[in-house]
Amino acid sequence: MRFLTFVYRNIARRPIRSALTVSGMAIAVAAVVALVGIAEGFRRSFLELYQGQGIDIIVVRSRTTDRMTSELDQSLGERIAKIPNLATVEPVLLDSISLEDLGVYGVVLQGLQAAAASSPEQNMITGRVFQPEESRVVMLGQILARNLDKQVGDTIEIYEGEKFQVVGIYDRHNIFENGAIIIPLADLQSLLGQTGRVTAFNLTVQKPTSAAEIRDAVRQIEALGLGVSALPTEEYVATDAKIRIASAMAWSTSAIALIVGGIGMLNTMIVSVFERTHEIGVLRAIGWRTSRIVRMILLESGLLSVVGAVIGVGLALLFTYALSRAPATSGMVDARLSPTVMLQGLVLALLIGMVGAVYPAFRAARLLPTVALRGEG
Repeated sequence: MRFLTFVYRNIARRPIRSALTVSGMAIAVAAVVALVGIAEGFRRSFLELYQGQGIDIIVVRSRTTDRMTSELDQSLGERIAKIPNLATVEPVLLDSISLEDLGVYGVVLQGLQAAAASSPEQNMITGRVFQPEESRVVMLGQILARNLDKQVGDTIEIYEGEKFQVVGIYDRHNIFENGAIIIPLADLQSLLGQTGRVTAFNLTVQKPTSAAEIRDAVRQIEALGLGVSALPTEEYVATDAKIRIASAMAWSTSAIALIVGGIGMLNTMIVSVFERTHEIGVLRAIGWRTSRIVRMILLESGLLSVVGAVIGVGLALLFTYALSRAPATSGMVDARLSPTVMLQGLVLALLIGMVGAVYPAFRAARLLPTVALRGEG
């Protein structure tokens, strides 16, 4: 009988215990891949939001923990625009609302001027971009429009008693923007009582753009002494507090799941060794070396871990897909899981399986054949 066949049969003859161990590992891996994948999806979608519009630099108030609450004087844009090599300086005002009566939460409002709002025009599904000086109109991302069951010409109540007409529905191939509302900047400033105030400025550099030119523009902006922080797009996303908290929480929760999975594997392999003490004694008596016994136990654990990991990745894919389709989360969760995250889940499962099998493997290897044959240990 081949060695690998022997290992497989050792697992197969205890189907219930093996199935429970695989289930525990699958749940642990699903938690890791889903949670870390969702956090990574936040970061990726946030970055795509800016890169898709060709934005090179974001300017916010300096030392702001929550950049959504950044507040700047809109007139600062005129001073920033004087810096050489800048192509555009677009003010943006952000807010987040929930439409509880429609079952939709965490909708981002982007207050933009008509020139900036026209960037999704090439991806307009229906309708049009609002025009300069036009008021009381909005554009909806296609995910949000679907969740709200809104069409061009319908009205939407953004704040209590404040109704706007839908003039366009767009697709930006980005979950954040497709779940957002674009509204004329002046309207949002008026609604929030922040006339002349903005959250940030989105800047583009004259093309072709180099990293050196972007860094030079950042230095010149901060040298103006306006009390602002200018960050290249990738750095802005990477240092965002919400993204970092989401990632930390994902890994913290995943660590608990992995520990539980590791304990389950340890328990399974210890019991397996106890039950097979006599069998191990026979194997030692017929000439199996201690290293071969150790390999047998580690391979059994590894096989259980790999099967659990594959099932776990499948569960994570189903879970994230379901969240991406649910109305309450479809504008926030990206169903795409990166291969890196899935590979991390597989590697962690195998590592946890090996760690859980180390003690049982070496305990089995230390058994003396005479003692093992008597079923002691």
